[in-house]
Amino acid sequence: MKPERDPVGPGQESVWDYPRPPRAERVARQVRIDLGGEVIVDTHDIVRVLETSHPPVYYLPIAAFAPGALTPGEGSSFCEFKGGARYFDVRGGGETRPRAAWTYPRPAAGYEQLADRVAVYARDMDRCTVDGVEVVPQPGRFYGGWITPDIVGPFKGAPGSLGW
Repeated sequence: MKPERDPVGPGQESVWDYPRPPRAERVARQVRIDLGGEVIVDTHDIVRVLETSHPPVYYLPIAAFAPGALTPGEGSSFCEFKGGARYFDVRGGGETRPRAAWTYPRPAAGYEQLADRVAVYARDMDRCTVDGVEVVPQPGRFYGGWITPDIVGPFKGAPGSLGW
C-alpha cells in the first residue's frame, strides 16, 4: 500500500515524483564528508540518483576523496537497474568504517555517468553535508539516500515500508 505523501513546500521535491527506474543526473551542489575529525571529500562534481520513494543518493568522484580514504571492502551486491556494486571501507582520522561506500565499476546502460564514482552511507560518517546543510540518513540499514530539508517523503526504509 502506497503511503500518503508529505506536503511539498516552496523549493522542495517529493520523492514520490521521482521515477522508477531511477534517473541519474548531474547537480550543481557541494558535498562534504567528515570522518574521524578529517574532511575526506569536498566536491562540487556530483551525480545524484533519484528513485521513487527514496531520498537522493549522491555519487562523488573516487578521485576527489583524500588519499587512503577508500580501500576495497568485502562483498558485492546487485541492483536490477545499475548493475553490480563493489564496496569500500572508508577511512579518516584513524577511524575505519567497513563497507560504508559502494561503486558500480561497470554500470549498466543508462547509468554510465556513475563509473568512477562512489556513494557513501551517511549513517556511518561523522557528518555529511549538501550545500553546508547536514544530511539525515535514509531510514533502515539497506538504503543509502541522503535527506535534506528540500526533500520530502515519506521515505522507503522506515519500518513497514518494505512493500512500497
